Parts: sequence; C-alpha cells; structure tokens
Amino acid sequence: MSKMHKGAPKIIFQRATDLRNASTHAEEILWNYLKGKPLGFKFRRQHPYGLYILDFYCHAAKLVIEVDGPIHEKIEVREKDIERQQNIESDGLKVIRFSNDNVERNFGEVISILEELLKRVNNE
Repeated sequence: MSKMHKGAPKIIFQRATDLRNASTHAEEILWNYLKGKPLGFKFRRQHPYGLYILDFYCHAAKLVIEVDGPIHEKIEVREKDIERQQNIESDGLKVIRFSNDNVERNFGEVISILEELLKRVNNE
C-alpha cells in the first residue's frame, strides 16, 4: 500500500468509490475546477487515506480540501472534524475547509484562496 493512501483498508476504498458516485453539488462544482489540474497540480477526489476519506487531495502539494455541508455545524461532528484534521496534519498535510455554501456562492473567492496556496507550494 502506498504512502499516498497511508495503509487505507479495502473497505475505505469501497466507501470512497460510493462517495464519488454520490457527490454533493458543491463537490461537483469544485471537482470541475480541480480536475483541470490548476497550476499543474493533480487532485484526486474522495481519496482513501488511512481510516479517512479526503474530499480532495493533492499529493504533490500535500493539500487536503474538505467541503463541509450543514451537518459539520453540529458540535459532535465539529469535534470529530477537529480530531480528524489534527491527525491528518500530524502527517505533514495541510487541510483547508470550505462550506458547501461558500463553494456554491463565492466560488471565485474559493479559487483565489486555492491558487494562492498552490503558488506558495510552487515557490518552495
């Protein structure tokens, strides 16, 4: 199993496939942009990583993009998100979160933030 997947078990790969087939509207909007390899960076969607499934992942930039729906506003979900993000970041990855609403209503701002992050990676 490659480092890129951090030993994800088979069930996580199966679940990732299911999620790819059931993307939210906001995920589809963002994927339509990311699949064009912005600034030359390749992204994967619903990427298995250990016991997690990352909404979008760029291995070269060590960047994880999470798109959160309203359920992520619940305290118990937010607490799990914080723990999950700390675990992922402890592996040297950067996690950035956008709400569904932000992707759908402020897409230009989302793209601007992402491109700024990717430009920084290019300059390192």
